[in-house]
Amino acid sequence: MPPRLTLVANASTPAVRAAAFPLDEGLDDYGRRDAAAMAAEFRNSVVVLSSPAKRALETAAALGLDPEIDASLRDLDLGSWAGRTLNSVAESDPDALSSWLSDPESAPHGGETVEGLFARISIWLQTMSAREERIVAVTHPAVIRVAILAAIHAGPASFWNIDIAPLSVVELTSNGRRWALKSIRN
Repeated sequence: MPPRLTLVANASTPAVRAAAFPLDEGLDDYGRRDAAAMAAEFRNSVVVLSSPAKRALETAAALGLDPEIDASLRDLDLGSWAGRTLNSVAESDPDALSSWLSDPESAPHGGETVEGLFARISIWLQTMSAREERIVAVTHPAVIRVAILAAIHAGPASFWNIDIAPLSVVELTSNGRRWALKSIRN
């Protein structure tokens, strides 16, 4: 059986509602409610992985899943911008924000580059392609964007061209050599 990968974006958090870069925070009430409403969809999941972040683990729990933590699924490290709103960063350092949004090798926040995230997730996808099972991975919008880009052979420069909302579900399939995008539900 060829591997099938279902990526689920973490549910909403206070940072999402405030248009802020995430901290390691839990879900808000809306996120818990919305994830619980989707739980039946994942009832028969056998292999479940999760980012170590609190918001991913709480999403998995609300979906009725008991995941194994996979550190490769961690979110993009936003360094000194974590917890700050996009507007505050734009006001205090517009050039740094512009650089980050236009150059996948830029990390003015002192965290991870989009290029670095792309490399990490590309390697992770290679390891997953050897598995012959259905895998559900609860992770973050940035990770899912990169997985899509890797599957369709687009580069990190296209990172900002994909929107992934909380609780988006992305299906990838593999023939053991390459991944293909099957579906996106936002």
